[in-house]
Amino acid sequence: MAENVKKNTDTAAALRAMLPSEDVIYDLAELFKMFGDPTRAKILQCLQVRDLYVGEIADVLEMSISAVSHQLRVLRAAKLVKGTKEGKEVKYSLDDDHVTKILEYGLTHVNENK
Repeated sequence: MAENVKKNTDTAAALRAMLPSEDVIYDLAELFKMFGDPTRAKILQCLQVRDLYVGEIADVLEMSISAVSHQLRVLRAAKLVKGTKEGKEVKYSLDDDHVTKILEYGLTHVNENK
């Protein structure tokens, strides 16, 4: 019995040592919160199709420009989207290929048994 307790303690300690730091786990949880809002998820899906201006996203989602702008600020802060100034307007795109992969894997997962 004592041997099993020692073995479980060793296993727990070994697994604990393999976990990312608390800061990294916190950052990961914050990242996934960004995908927890349906409006942000829709914006990300739009940008997966092509780069868009705020007004274009607002038209597609039938939302106000200010509401879309607010969500884009949140997504920019999370480094999920980036903006490129084109004249007086900003064209938004996904920040990098990792965002595309997260979206693709997420959709694959939710559609598995449908």
